[in-house]
Amino acid sequence: MKHAVKALAIAASIAGFGIAHAQSVDMDMTGRIRAEAMQRSEVLKTLNHLTDVIGPRLTNSPSMFAANAWTRQKFTEWGLSNVHDEAVDDFGRGWVYTDAHVEMLVPRAMPLHALPKAWTPGTNGEVEGDAVIAKLATKADLEKFKGKLRGKIVFLDDLRPYKPNEKSDFQRHDKASLEEIVSSPVPTTRPANAESPEVMMKRFRDRMEFGPLLNKYLIDEGVAATVSISSWNDGIVRVMGGGSRRAGESVGVPAFVMIAEHYNTVMRALDDNGKVTMRVRSDARFTDDTNKPGFNTIAEIPGTGPNRDEIVMIGAHMDSWHTGSGAADNGAGVAVMMEAMRILKAVGAKPNRTIRVGLWTGEEQGLIGSQAYVAEHFAKRSEPTDPAQKALPSFLRTDKGKLMRKADYDKFSVYFNLDNGSGKIRGVYAQENLAAAPIFQEWLKPFHDMDATVVTQRNTGSTDHMSYDQVGLPGFQFVQDGLDYFSHVHHTHLDVQDHISEPDLKQASAIVASFAYNAAMMNKRFPRKQMVETPAKK
Repeated sequence: MKHAVKALAIAASIAGFGIAHAQSVDMDMTGRIRAEAMQRSEVLKTLNHLTDVIGPRLTNSPSMFAANAWTRQKFTEWGLSNVHDEAVDDFGRGWVYTDAHVEMLVPRAMPLHALPKAWTPGTNGEVEGDAVIAKLATKADLEKFKGKLRGKIVFLDDLRPYKPNEKSDFQRHDKASLEEIVSSPVPTTRPANAESPEVMMKRFRDRMEFGPLLNKYLIDEGVAATVSISSWNDGIVRVMGGGSRRAGESVGVPAFVMIAEHYNTVMRALDDNGKVTMRVRSDARFTDDTNKPGFNTIAEIPGTGPNRDEIVMIGAHMDSWHTGSGAADNGAGVAVMMEAMRILKAVGAKPNRTIRVGLWTGEEQGLIGSQAYVAEHFAKRSEPTDPAQKALPSFLRTDKGKLMRKADYDKFSVYFNLDNGSGKIRGVYAQENLAAAPIFQEWLKPFHDMDATVVTQRNTGSTDHMSYDQVGLPGFQFVQDGLDYFSHVHHTHLDVQDHISEPDLKQASAIVASFAYNAAMMNKRFPRKQMVETPAKK
């Protein structure tokens, strides 16, 4: 019983600290935010222009630059301040495709559904060739097939037996799933069969070294094109990048991803008939001959109080993959963040701290835009001296480097991110920041009737809030309903407006605007969790 009483006392102490730190929620402002978001929403109008007018926004493509220009224009129209783009140096080349066509000619005529990988070359017209199976995953594989692939259309994967989905394709959180998210499992020691960090790093390095080698091999061997199987079934093309976006590096040959059911059809035809002849075309091209910078789009509502120099940020990544229209990933997040800023201007918000929005580039290639912004304005880590560590992306490094703080590090308060499709917000991940939980619980109370109730100490990763979290700054991602994001939409050609929920976007816009305003009006800067510095390896 004594332990229980002590635990309750600690919890009450944390809650009291959090509420005092945050001060009470301004219910009049919250009501105005809700009314603007529900009754005069422009969120779907914004999303429509991003997706159905501008279209998919591959990093450094003409469409991404058009999105930078259009969002700057909208921010200016809405009366935001300090509207500008910030360069992310030396990202690489832009790339576009306008059409792709794949068909089987022998043993029978059949159109096949496949789309090109980003940053791979076009075919320069129609190309015909025989299909062959050649798994090219190691240097030994390259030697095995040397001299045997000229003019061939190479299928790189085995047949994958069809497996029906066992879960519903469309999901909303229920009581049980929300309770599971709130629970914080006690970590265990690494299982005996789990890969060590050293093994994972070696596998990553091997893959990075093998890619350019394979690209050159395919060209030298005269391969006509390659085809990979989509990682999802049910006629969905899940396709990302290939080749290379970097000028001066080999881009390989035209590369396609094919729906699993058609891929398997070709595999069976090869097994039964022994010969499959195909015709392929990819109208793809690079838009630049040299490496170019990408751009983040930034705007803000200036603070008007004693803490006007402190910064609250909201953001989402504006880049997408090249098929579909990038509606859920992450046009939805961009539209919500833009709408939150529009709402705050429309209701006449006069925040104490400055509220700033960032629309990021290059998230799909490894959080490039947000990491560059954080490094420029707030903090970055020193580069490792070990070449093997330096060759790894930052999230795989065991040597994290020394934290080097910039002038605005102590002026930064908090960042909120949205990047899991268009599902409504059900709560927020507190990223193991215990002091944040009671604050978030208070901020969510006006939205309990909209099903936003959950605060969990769990971490969630793989999107732009991690650029802040990794340098010790409070960065948070919202808990969202999944809808069909991870069954039909994520990185697929089905990522279009039909899979977007307008009511959910309105709800999310109200919550994001409210969180940004509440953070800007706090008595003190948002609390930070303790950061354990890892000494750099000598």
